[in-house]
Order: sequence, then structure tokens, then C-alpha cells
Amino acid sequence: MQHKSDIEIAQQATIFPITEIAEKLGISDNYLDSYGKYKAKVDYNLLQEYKDKPDGKLILVTAINPTPAGEGKTTTSVGLGDALSRLGHKAVIALREPSLGPVFGVKGGAAGGGYAQVIPMEDINLHFTGDIHAIGAANNLIAAMLDNSIHQGNPFDIDVRRVTWKRCIDMNDRQLRFVVNGLGGKANGTPREDGFDITVASEIMAILCLANDLDDLKDRLKRIIVAYNRAGEPVTAGQLKAEGAVAALLKDALKPNLVQTLEQTPTFIHGGPFANIAHGCNSVMATKMALKLGDYVVTEAGFGADLGAEKFIDIKCRYSGLQPDAVVIVATVRALKSHGGVAKADLNQENLEALAKGVPNLLKHVENVTQNFGLPAVVALNRFPTDTEAELDFIQAECKKLGVNVALSEVWAQGGAGGIELAKEVLKLIENGENNFRFAYDVNTGIKDKIQAIATKIYGADGVDFIGSSNQDIENIERIGYRDLPVCMAKTQYSLSDDSKKIGRPKNFRISIRSVRVSAGAGFVVALTGDIMTMPGLPKVPAAENIDVDSTGRISGLF
Repeated sequence: MQHKSDIEIAQQATIFPITEIAEKLGISDNYLDSYGKYKAKVDYNLLQEYKDKPDGKLILVTAINPTPAGEGKTTTSVGLGDALSRLGHKAVIALREPSLGPVFGVKGGAAGGGYAQVIPMEDINLHFTGDIHAIGAANNLIAAMLDNSIHQGNPFDIDVRRVTWKRCIDMNDRQLRFVVNGLGGKANGTPREDGFDITVASEIMAILCLANDLDDLKDRLKRIIVAYNRAGEPVTAGQLKAEGAVAALLKDALKPNLVQTLEQTPTFIHGGPFANIAHGCNSVMATKMALKLGDYVVTEAGFGADLGAEKFIDIKCRYSGLQPDAVVIVATVRALKSHGGVAKADLNQENLEALAKGVPNLLKHVENVTQNFGLPAVVALNRFPTDTEAELDFIQAECKKLGVNVALSEVWAQGGAGGIELAKEVLKLIENGENNFRFAYDVNTGIKDKIQAIATKIYGADGVDFIGSSNQDIENIERIGYRDLPVCMAKTQYSLSDDSKKIGRPKNFRISIRSVRVSAGAGFVVALTGDIMTMPGLPKVPAAENIDVDSTGRISGLF
């Protein structure tokens, strides 16, 4: 049977004017800035109007460590929101924005899949409302002002060997990781080594996502450390007097974007940071707006629960005061067999032995959510036609031992109708589940202690080795006053360890921290493990090769 592609499903869907979607939420025209017929920004001043209204219930969707088989976290988030709407609840979804780099690189699109998608899918996956471009421009304005300050007499005595602020671009481009600029004589600047990050790994992205309002945004921009002077003291964007102009560039980008699902459930898509570098959650502002406008809000965090959910709780919740009422952990039989060592070509065959090796990955994430974070959880098992009853029963039995139920999800094929079982389980959890919400660590302990807590509690490591420059980095960060910030761990998403090849639930491993840096504006310390890249490259066959547009402007190849 020939299945329609995601983009074919999206292009054939009925799409409502965005004004009608806004009306469902009670958003007046005063707060709506339309971008064409089907997408709009919602003015952040709306939050003031609704400040006394009680929040809805917050549902966090996370997953096992990703595999080549796919898990379907965004698809599940969309399908769950649609299922809650079908059950008669006022549901709102809050997702991350796709990034052009991965869309044209490895993903081919990121707006859900099958009959659980957000639309207009092409817009969302491409330029959307220009937020990420605005973030790139804001980032590069700081870079230009920094280099100009050095060129114009260097009043802050910046050590050009210790410039920490990189330029960025929203494209996977390994060629730009390390560059030398300012060549060609005095008129062209000061020669120095530089490099580009991908925009969604930038500190500006994290700042936009964590800002509570425009004033908070400016305060955070002011605190960004861009370089160190020859005495070893930090130089900030505030010293460059950059925060006002940068905030002006981000003024509209700060407004959450409103779109819809295939079933017209209102959806905010805002902010798209990497869960490795920039904490991996959509914006605080979008989540808070959704909670004021809906009774149930479904949101997601990047990668597996060891990265995205941990940062959602330990960083986003700390700064915003948010607290999940229930957590959904997404898995598939295929992905768990992949964690058990089965090659992608063989995943369609029943293999209980491989499943037994792979399911501990899921169980560790369940333990983290229920025991380390104290939150009620359900496992959403995305069902494939090749899954056998024996495989499904095995996973259910293993989760049952931890006191967690499994709900079969068929939202990819059936949309909201395929998520009813999951939605009912989530509602039951919110009503009756035990919620003893807590963080993984005390933020007032030393940086090493916080890293140790994440590594041992969340990853299951035996301990941490501080190698390379990390000891000196930590000493310096604590010296200049940033000891009490939360930690953003930059680790491979494919493993609980820092070695992507250690799949399943690895044992007897240690985490190696090679360097640590401070994102003072965002408000966290980034600890880098393994070979984490802040600028990805394209694969041998980029997704871009399959993307095209015809003479009528109709796009193909996005998924």
C-alpha cells in the first residue's frame, strides 16, 4: 500500500484562517499580527491581560535516546493535543521551531508526521515568520560591534585570543567551524581566529526562549560575555552598548507564533534551540501564553529525556516557575530493538532478545522522570504494523514493574483518534498521579557537584573525569561570579553516556568533561563532553537533494 508523504497530507488538508484559530482561544485582533492567512504572532502584552487567570495543566512530552528508527516525539505531541481536543477539552500545543540547517541536512522537515502534523507545514519548515533569521542578525550585530570595538582602538583591552562570541548562520556548514578573518590590512579589521555556530545553538536563541518579557530579554542580552580582556576579566555586550539595538531586532521575534494542527488544534511554535547547547525547549513566553489560554497544554523538549527533559526541568522550570503535571515518554518497538543492537534493515522482524537488551534504555528514562524528578509518567508506544503482540506485551510488562502504564499511540496513521487511549491515560495521571516535583540538583552547589549529579543520577555514570581545559574553565567561571548557575550538559543525544556507540543502558562508564563555558545572558553554564559540535555538517546525501519547487510554487520533498 502506497502511503501519502507528510507534505502530501499537509497540502491536501483543510486549513482555517488563523483569525478563526485565534478566536477559539479568545485572542482579540488587538493582540494578533497576521503573517499571511494562516500564521500569526501573538503580542506578548496579552500575558498582562491574562495574568490573574489560573494556568492550565502542563504536559511534557519527551522520549528515549533517539535512534535511526525514529521515535516520533513531535508527532506524539501533536496527536495528543488533537486527542484532548476530540475529548472536548480546550487543548493548546507548544512546540519548538524547526531549524533550516537540520531540515536541509538530516531531517527533511520537523512539524510532526502523518496525520499528526502542524500546518502550514512548508512555511513552518522554511522561513516561517523569520524568528531564526532575526536571532542570527542579532547575534551577528554583537559580533560586528565587538570587532569594531577592537578595530577602533580596543578601549576594553580585549585579548583577541580570548574572544568567545562567534558568528552564526542557520545552515549546517562544517566549512565555517573554524575561520580566520580580518585579513587584508589595517582597514579590514584585526586578524583573528573565529568560527560560526548554527543559529539555533547560539546563546541568543537560549535568551529568547528563557526571557519572560522584553525587559528581561534586554537584561539578559546585557549580561552576555563576548570576550575577556588581557587581565582575564569578562567583557560584556552591555559594555559594548549593544543590548538596545539587539533587543530592537528581536522585538517581534519575541512574540509567539500561532498556527494549527491538521485538526485545527491551536499550536504555538516558538524558539528552536539545540538541546545540547541552548537547552532545547520552546520559549517560556509561548508556554506561559498557552497555559493562560488553554486548559491542557502539550509541550516537548529536545532529544531524549536525559537531555531535553532534564534541561526543561533544571533550567526552564527553575527560571520560569513552570511545573509539569504529567510526562509522556515516547518510544517505539523498532527504536528499542535498535537499542538492542538490531540493524535498521532488520527492525521489521520480531526479536524479543534484542528488545530485552534495548528496553532498559526506556526504563532508565522512566526512572529519571518518576524517581529523580518525582513526576507522574506514561509511556507512549508509537505503534507500527510490524510490531507483534509479544513485543508489545513485553514492553508493557517491564514498564508495569516500575508502576508506569503504557498507552499505544497510532496518531501517525489516525491523527487525534489514534491518541485517545494516550490522552485518557494522561488525564488520569493529572487527576490521580503522585506529583513530587523536584530538581536533579541544588543550584547553589559548585559547578562540579552539579555536573556530577546529572552524570550519576540522570545518565547512570559511575563518575566524572574533568579533562582538557575543564578544571581551569570551572575555576575561572566560579571566580568571576557564576558558580550558582544551572548546568547545560552538551552530550551526544544517541546514548546515555558521552559515547554515541554505547546504546541501550550502558553500565560502568564515566563522563568526560573537556571544556566548560558560561552563557551568562542565558543564565547557565555549558559543559561540553565528547565531540559535540556547535556547527553540524551535511551528510553524504543531504535532505536538500530531495527538496524542490515547481513552476506554481508548490514545494515537494519536505518529508
